[in-house]
Amino acid sequence: MKQLIRLSQMVFLVVMLVLVRLFEKQLFYDPLIDFYRYGGYLAMKVPDITFSTLVLHISLRFWLNTLISLVILFVAFRDRNIVKFAALLFILLYGMSLSCFCILYFNLNSQNVMGLFYVRRFLIHPLFILILLPAFYYYRLQKRKNP
Repeated sequence: MKQLIRLSQMVFLVVMLVLVRLFEKQLFYDPLIDFYRYGGYLAMKVPDITFSTLVLHISLRFWLNTLISLVILFVAFRDRNIVKFAALLFILLYGMSLSCFCILYFNLNSQNVMGLFYVRRFLIHPLFILILLPAFYYYRLQKRKNP
């Protein structure tokens, strides 16, 4: 019964991540979505952007995905130390990625337009959870093997 409850919690949390993605246009300001989706980057027609609003919304989306991801880790492992360590990793990732995003944005040219795309994608999508879940699972397996 406990496993069924845990599984349903995990499914609910993954659905939450999907909903953030589905309603991205309604929830977040991001004119770069259409810039990359419809090929504006090929002609370097950068849309008018309010940079501070863009950074605020990218940050909100990152932290919303991070919160859901941390809850997924807690539900999966029931270990506060894993969640604390993951939170530290998310903070470091945020600082480095946002710095790169700002540098690439203010120096936008044809050479780094795709770099901006990938850094932005890393910030707005919960990719880090796909790395952390198997890593912590493997850590748990190794910990059980070698007490």
